[in-house]
Amino acid sequence: MKTHHKLIFGDAENMKELEDGSVHLVVTSPPYFNAPFDYPDLFESYSAYLDKMRKIVKELRRVVAEGRIVCIVCDDTLINGRKYPVVADLTKIYIEEGFIYRDKIIWIKPEGYIRISRRSGVILQHPYPMYFYPDNIQETILIFQNGKFDYKKIPKEIKEKSKIDVNEYQQNKWYLTTWNITNVLPLRNRIEEGIAAFPEEIPYRLIKLFSYIGETVLDPFMGSGTTNKVAAMLGRNSVGYEIDLELCEVVKEKMGLNQSSLLKKDYDVEIIIREDAKNLRTHLQEKVKRQKSVVKNAKRKTKGII
Repeated sequence: MKTHHKLIFGDAENMKELEDGSVHLVVTSPPYFNAPFDYPDLFESYSAYLDKMRKIVKELRRVVAEGRIVCIVCDDTLINGRKYPVVADLTKIYIEEGFIYRDKIIWIKPEGYIRISRRSGVILQHPYPMYFYPDNIQETILIFQNGKFDYKKIPKEIKEKSKIDVNEYQQNKWYLTTWNITNVLPLRNRIEEGIAAFPEEIPYRLIKLFSYIGETVLDPFMGSGTTNKVAAMLGRNSVGYEIDLELCEVVKEKMGLNQSSLLKKDYDVEIIIREDAKNLRTHLQEKVKRQKSVVKNAKRKTKGII
């Protein structure tokens, strides 16, 4: 079965390319509010961030089919010592906009993959009450449902083609509310350099668990195109929205569009560039570099103190 993938560079606040109820699963990770090492100062304020998320949720409510699932990989954000309750606030927004809160999975990363700071070290220098700050090695996968799903609507043939490998399900412990998966670090010489991409294992599990062969998976915050790539691998169609036009070449590479045309693919890719697309990556990376230099200087000044 040949699948089709529509990759749109434009704002997901307006998914005009999608008809009502045409999406069967959403797997995405919205930008973490002004995260210092990914999206510094991208939003004017936290309320502006939540307002943006709400507008996109309204569109998701329109395009997601009855009874179908929306999976959001997100996390609370720490900025200048203040923690913003992103997980709680996104949950509230989805419920207020009409989605059913179905479940929550905690994605646990290996301890050695702490990415930004080790806040727990403060207590080693100051072993007294009130100095404790834990290191974060988890993110949250929120799962919402758009009404009640009619299991009888799925043809038996499609059910059988989409059957989940029970051995894989049990061996890798998909059945738990905690998933131990190594994260993708935006290192040099990786396609995801400078991008906060999630590992392919996350959309792989969610697409297998919540969609059928030939259905359509949407990622309204496409990034490097991980969800779309995995959807193609698993025989699903996909749609992706990404506001940052500078990620176009990265997406093309991930989808295999830069490979030899002699290699036949079992999927088609259409790329649409809208007028509301922006150029963000270079600007954000320059800010990230300045953030890193500030951290290095701070470490030099405080060396031996904390």
